[in-house]
Amino acid sequence: MAGTLKNVTDADFDAEVLRSDKPVLVDFWAEWCGPCRQIAPSLEAIAAEYGEQIEIVKLNIDQNPDTAAKYGVMSIPTLNVYQGGEVVKTIVGAKPKAAILRDLSDFVEAKTV
Repeated sequence: MAGTLKNVTDADFDAEVLRSDKPVLVDFWAEWCGPCRQIAPSLEAIAAEYGEQIEIVKLNIDQNPDTAAKYGVMSIPTLNVYQGGEVVKTIVGAKPKAAILRDLSDFVEAKTV
């Protein structure tokens, strides 16, 4: 599914994210957010490379304000990693792909080139 990350909503967040067997990175974003658009290609590349280890989904905070409010998302982009129904890692702000991968090192095994 390279090129497009799955979108989750307030309605299916519980089933898609909290009950997932593997870690799920949720990208809290909005259409008007420049830094959100900046990191999107990096997240898609990570999803393509590490999809068997971690799932990456997007949640539009304008269309799904309840979930963003529940998890205290104050600025975007915010990337939350959920494991076992809990937030186990939070990354705030736009970062290059390498920095995001470093932040995710507890969840993805680096691939040697």
